[in-house]
Amino acid sequence: MDDYFHGKGIAISWDMDAAYVTALAALGGAALGGFTSFATSWTNLRLQMRAEQTANSKSARQEVYKKFIDEASRIYGDALIHNNLELSGLIELYALISRMRVVSSRPVADAAVDVAKRITDTYGQPNKTPEQLEAMIFNGAVDLLEGFSDACRREFDINILN
Repeated sequence: MDDYFHGKGIAISWDMDAAYVTALAALGGAALGGFTSFATSWTNLRLQMRAEQTANSKSARQEVYKKFIDEASRIYGDALIHNNLELSGLIELYALISRMRVVSSRPVADAAVDVAKRITDTYGQPNKTPEQLEAMIFNGAVDLLEGFSDACRREFDINILN
């Protein structure tokens, strides 16, 4: 019985033509293939955007760290041989520290603050003679940026920020 009556005399056929089944299967396959292609493209785009964002963030932090190292080195050299505080340089240094607080991990910002404090303390000490500076260089006492550099390296190595 291919046909039967249902309700008030309306005939419903359950016979399906093979062409309809094939067409529906093709449409379903195309829809699934299209969705899969879309999902793959979307995922790849998100991964590319995230990688680009990470690279840009790292580059921006590296630029801030470079400026900080240059400025801290210059001011520290001045502090070793002068007693007069170089206010404009310290203000620039603290501006860089403020930028680090926004874009860097806390250990990096804290290490930068320690560097600034050591520079400020150095201005209060007696000026160093050339012989004292040579001895400081020889025994490594002149390297006030070691802790800061290590904190920066750890941040990049463990990829704290993306």
